[in-house]
Amino acid sequence: MKAIWNGGLLAESNTTLIVEGNHYFPPDSLNREYFRNSDTTSLCVWKGMANYYTICVGDKINRDAAWYYPSPSSAAAEIKNYVAFWHGVEVTE
Repeated sequence: MKAIWNGGLLAESNTTLIVEGNHYFPPDSLNREYFRNSDTTSLCVWKGMANYYTICVGDKINRDAAWYYPSPSSAAAEIKNYVAFWHGVEVTE
C-alpha cells in the first residue's frame, strides 16, 4: 500500500493493518520529511486518544491529515504508533 499526497510518497508498506476501513501504516514505513507534529488530538471511544500530523509537501500544507495512537487501549494495541490518513491523501495499492 502507498499513501500519496501532492505528488509526495508519504508512506509505503506491505504490512498495513486495516481498522474501520482505514489502512494503518507501520511507523518505519513513513517518509518522515513530510510529517510535522500537530497539537490536535481526538478521542475514539474504543481506540483511545489520537494524535495528528500535518503533512507538508513542497509548498502545500495539509493540516492534521494523518493520525496515530501513541497509547491505544488494549483493544487497539496492534495499531500503536501506526499512521492512517485522510483529508485527500490517496491510499492505494
